[in-house]
Amino acid sequence: MSNQIEHRHLRYFLAVAEELHFRKAAEKLFISQPGLSRQIKQMEQDLGVTLFERNNRRVALTKTGDYLQKELQINLKNLEDILAHSKLIHHGKEGHLTLGFVGSAMLQIIPAILKQFNSKFPKVMFKLEEMDNQKQIEGLLSQEIDVGFVRLERVPRSLEIHTVLKETFCLVLPKNHPVNKRNFKNLSQFKDSPFILFDPEYSASYYEKVMQIFDGCGFAPIISHNTIHASSIYKLVENNLGVSIVPKSLQFGYDMNVKFIELDAIPQRAFLSIAWSKNNRNPMLQNILQLINPPIEPLLKNVRAAKI
Repeated sequence: MSNQIEHRHLRYFLAVAEELHFRKAAEKLFISQPGLSRQIKQMEQDLGVTLFERNNRRVALTKTGDYLQKELQINLKNLEDILAHSKLIHHGKEGHLTLGFVGSAMLQIIPAILKQFNSKFPKVMFKLEEMDNQKQIEGLLSQEIDVGFVRLERVPRSLEIHTVLKETFCLVLPKNHPVNKRNFKNLSQFKDSPFILFDPEYSASYYEKVMQIFDGCGFAPIISHNTIHASSIYKLVENNLGVSIVPKSLQFGYDMNVKFIELDAIPQRAFLSIAWSKNNRNPMLQNILQLINPPIEPLLKNVRAAKI
């Protein structure tokens, strides 16, 4: 790379590549549009390449520009991680991890893992972000997050995935519903009831698994509401607006007027998995991955005991 190109030129390039609009990119960078145009043109001259195709109506990346954008997004993130990690070492933090998670993982899995991790690495700083499954996959690919806790069973080839919890589903009913564990027979008792389910956007594979439950029971559900939050599901159920099906772990951590009937006779199971990028070079990543190799259940028992 030419000695004339500095870190700021790379930031300017990435801003224009993201916006594909010089004025919007300039506003984002708090510099003038003519100044930004000159810096990009100088960068192209120094590299001896054309990064953008420009005309009066649009700005588009060339093949070279597209390649450079993808590589810089990953490698600049690695550089930022290295610099950030050096500061953490200097201040005694030793390392950092950014975790993405679906809401259900925070009820038991993440507290259990972090409690165990903190006992071995007390000076590691965590950043926790609740995200849907697709946002986590995007975050893992771009290395915006180090680890994802997802309701998925498959991920892109550049990622790794490991199941940390395989669990049964539960039927969720209002507490005053006449059906209980003693007189419950099968799900077909509710074929005429409205169901409140997690939105397909929460996880397409999870939603398909729930649909397989209905297929196995021989009826198509009446779906009255879709949502992405368990608390919203329970609020609707307790107000007699429908019934629901959720993973068993979601019966913990809420105090609402609902009851759960475990569907342990059906073959379908819900999976909670941990995912990470094969290319992630964060030195703390391998330390947390070591905790998922033993069975997760002993860790969960410790968390449940602490709550009791």
